[in-house]
Amino acid sequence: MIEKIRPRARRLPGERNGKEIMIREKRRKKRQIKNILIGFLGVLIALAVLALIEINVFRVTDVEIEGNLLYDDDVIRKAVLNDDYSWNSLYVFLKYRFTDTDAVPFVDTMTVTLKNPGTLHIQVYEKGIMGYLYIPTINENAYFDKDGFVVETSSEIIEGTPKIDGIDCGQVVLYEKLPIEKGSLRELLTLTQALKRSNLVPDAIVYGQAYSPVLVYGSVQIRMGPLENLTQKVERIGRILPSLEGKTGVLHLETWNEESANIVFDQEE
Repeated sequence: MIEKIRPRARRLPGERNGKEIMIREKRRKKRQIKNILIGFLGVLIALAVLALIEINVFRVTDVEIEGNLLYDDDVIRKAVLNDDYSWNSLYVFLKYRFTDTDAVPFVDTMTVTLKNPGTLHIQVYEKGIMGYLYIPTINENAYFDKDGFVVETSSEIIEGTPKIDGIDCGQVVLYEKLPIEKGSLRELLTLTQALKRSNLVPDAIVYGQAYSPVLVYGSVQIRMGPLENLTQKVERIGRILPSLEGKTGVLHLETWNEESANIVFDQEE
């Protein structure tokens, strides 16, 4: 018996090409998924490496603080490193790129920079305080700057800042000028600035009759009189004051001018 051979079904060219395209598409998708998985794994590895670097390298080991005169380093450090993540120097640096440090009285601003992975540098900019007046209505001291603006109200007494007595001052408003007659305020600011420039800041400045200032240095009083010759008077104070250490009395500059030969000191026994 002769077996009949059935002829194979012939594929049309279009059908063959369609199947090949499907196979290539499946392979392409597999490669694409594989590449995505490899990329995702690479990102995870990179993040893990970065995390390890951050944890082990960016640890706060040293804090440099500059510009602080009114507060010691510990106060500034606590104001900046103030949460559970402050052990990380990179975190602290980035945090204060977008937010402000905690408010500290008498401090205007603080800037935080990363000196190296383990060292933070804090630059403190304190408010330029020239003196203060006690304000009974609020039972606090009003501290003012070189332009006469109230920069802080506080019950604290800052060492090295003169107290101003004998000037009537009503209700003060923070960041506004002291409510003092314009001419009197100008003379007060001129006097405090001249004394500060010469490192002759007194314990107090007391205004008496005719708005004449008296400088108080311990047990020594200096009656200034008119301020026309203020620069020259301040120079004389700088020369004379060291010789009055340990003494009690009044130094008279009320009528002194450059032509005067003598300056009188009434010493108390």
